Amino acid sequence: MGKGDIKTRRGKIANGSYGARRKRKIKKTTPSDAKAGAAKKK
Repeated sequence: MGKGDIKTRRGKIANGSYGARRKRKIKKTTPSDAKAGAAKKK
């Protein structure tokens, strides 16, 4: 149960992966950000 154990949180951090034990932080976007992103694509 350490850095070599991929099923644990510490192992996920060492391996650089995500999963049930290590969730990703969700980036919150505002409606104004979404409109600005759509304008840049055109």
